[in-house]
Amino acid sequence: MAATTSSYSITMRLHTAPDHGVVGTVATTIAGLGGIVTAIDVAESRHDRLVLDVTCSASDSAHSEELVAAVGELDGVEVYKVSDRTFLLHIGGKIEVNSKVPLRTRDDLSLAYTPGVGRVSMAIHENPADVSRLTIKGNSVAVVTDGSAVLGLGNLGPGAALPVMEGKAALFKRFANIDAWPICLASQDTDEIVRAVEMIAPGFGGINLEDIAAPRCFEIEARLRESLDIPVFHDDQHGTAIVVLAALTNALRVVKKQLADVRIVVSGAGAAGTAIVTLLLAAGAVDVVVVDRFGALSADDDSLSDAHAELAGATNPGRVSGSLQEVLVDADVFIGVSAPRILQPEWIDDMAGDPVVFALANPEPEIDPAEAGKRAAVVASGRSDYPNQINNVLAFPGVFRGLLDARATEISLDMLLRAAAAIAGVVTDEELNPSFIIPSVFSADVPKAVAAAIRGDKTSKP
Repeated sequence: MAATTSSYSITMRLHTAPDHGVVGTVATTIAGLGGIVTAIDVAESRHDRLVLDVTCSASDSAHSEELVAAVGELDGVEVYKVSDRTFLLHIGGKIEVNSKVPLRTRDDLSLAYTPGVGRVSMAIHENPADVSRLTIKGNSVAVVTDGSAVLGLGNLGPGAALPVMEGKAALFKRFANIDAWPICLASQDTDEIVRAVEMIAPGFGGINLEDIAAPRCFEIEARLRESLDIPVFHDDQHGTAIVVLAALTNALRVVKKQLADVRIVVSGAGAAGTAIVTLLLAAGAVDVVVVDRFGALSADDDSLSDAHAELAGATNPGRVSGSLQEVLVDADVFIGVSAPRILQPEWIDDMAGDPVVFALANPEPEIDPAEAGKRAAVVASGRSDYPNQINNVLAFPGVFRGLLDARATEISLDMLLRAAAAIAGVVTDEELNPSFIIPSVFSADVPKAVAAAIRGDKTSKP
């Protein structure tokens, strides 16, 4: 059974017989089925019944239902109500707008709004560069999506993408004190998306593109970078690439190998895979092979799409061909940004000594991290319930903090490399080990280091 997770945490309200011994029976039943009880609260105690709130974690929705059914079959226990804690957290949304200034008196209103605000508007009209200093623009980011590639769930549309974009905005605030807002567009037409972002851009200091399917996302990003005077960052591409390079830098420190000497197999030729490969090559990787569902991408394959042909032309110097299993033989590193369960555990045995495995497909990785850990020297995944979580929150808050601080108009490849080095550098030699190659997402040092690297501060770590 897969590991339990707080993502599938439920609270059962139970009506039971007035016997406090039933608490132990309920807990034992849940534990026996692989659930984890995190809290049992007596909500009400009367002479004829107990009302219990039992909170527990399961591995998935089916497991949650199994736990509820088993508890409901116990003698003297009625499952009165079941609450999904994830859905409860999302009721009403996860973000809000708050005023930074008091609005209690007429004097307050005259300063914050009319007539005082008119003077500020005229000042900006006369000196447009002041807009970032005198408005929220200097600390704001638009998180833009068309809902065409929501997490690993597919084309769900803008409404279904909104909870993810809200979460992204909350992370911006929590980790970099940036005011971000979700912009979910009701179009998947490239021209319309580009024009919509261009029209809202005056109110923001940066644009974070999110969950837009490839290859459309490439053109959208390129066109917006050309037309806008504020940074445009596609987090699914560049945020992922930054954190992967940081983690691989430290994984290679663990196994005592050099980036230029290792053979890297990347499974997945979409937005994330393309960006990862681009950054790895810029960082000094030489032998990188990209594999999609049809096998290794090679420049001598005339059937490739334009995007895949360009990727193939920059990789696979040995022109190897074959399936993922075949290409993995003697490879030092596997990086998966593709699909669940495509990497069989025994294939790791055919890799080079001390192999590194990054299984990053979300929400289910290419291989169970626990299984990979039995065969690989270093394992990382996107999951929070295993060591070495590759999470974009390590990158994008600090990246935008640095960009906004510097009033940057664009983001360069060199900035991405510096950001990756900054994240890797937060892990000291004393801390580094196979289960700790990447800092915690809650490390206060990470966004500070990344922001300093983006700004190009001389005090930032190399």
